[in-house]
Amino acid sequence: MFADTARIEELIPHREPFLLVDQVVEFDKENRSIITEKIFTANMGVFKGHYPGNPIVPGVFLSEAIFQSGAILMALLNQDLDANNLVPVLTRIGGAKFKRFAGPDDTVTIKVTVVETISSATIFKGKLYIDDKIAVQIDFTCAMIEKS
Repeated sequence: MFADTARIEELIPHREPFLLVDQVVEFDKENRSIITEKIFTANMGVFKGHYPGNPIVPGVFLSEAIFQSGAILMALLNQDLDANNLVPVLTRIGGAKFKRFAGPDDTVTIKVTVVETISSATIFKGKLYIDDKIAVQIDFTCAMIEKS
């Protein structure tokens, strides 16, 4: 769908070095879902310290990639909102399961689906895949709040 970092940055407030979505592969408005991708390149600084000699992507980075994909989905579903005054904020995490490791130069595919929206809060199910196998699954909630 789009692999333009500038377009992603229009939708969410995250920036390098903490922007953890490279491209939006698919957006399904009717089913309120999104598929995104991220390549964790070998030159990322995190690999120098996590873990030297056996580098793996920290679980918090994998989780954050899922959360950012959810934020992009929120923005795409609510394009009528004034994005300049609202930001997505993570408000709840539950049921996290880590099943596989991601390492240098791995491409991960992230699938996020809206479960329910209540007022300004949206409940999601997220899954992150490596080689078509589930690596992480997590339930989470984000809310759109006014910038301070």
